[in-house]
Amino acid sequence: MATEHDVRRISLELPGVTERPSWGQPAWFAKTLMARIWEPGVVTVKTEEREALAGTDPDTFYWTPHHERSSQLVLVRLDRIDEALLAELLLDSYRIAGGAGLSGSR
Repeated sequence: MATEHDVRRISLELPGVTERPSWGQPAWFAKTLMARIWEPGVVTVKTEEREALAGTDPDTFYWTPHHERSSQLVLVRLDRIDEALLAELLLDSYRIAGGAGLSGSR
């Protein structure tokens, strides 16, 4: 089970990531927003696999009408994933958000 503390720790370990509030919630930025706490126990990340994730596990991965405009945003229930999957999701989000310093990885 992942936690908000894990989101913070993993995000801030990535090169150049900063934390600041966004809409009153903790958020992490590479060049652009890469992750934000949506509500307690739920994080928003960017992914190119939103449809596939929600299609295979809609109880864990979902979005609201607010997120319809961006096909890359997905909400993730932290209590339904482990730290390894969280790290993978955050790394993908970091890359999409313009993070630097990890070229050649993956």
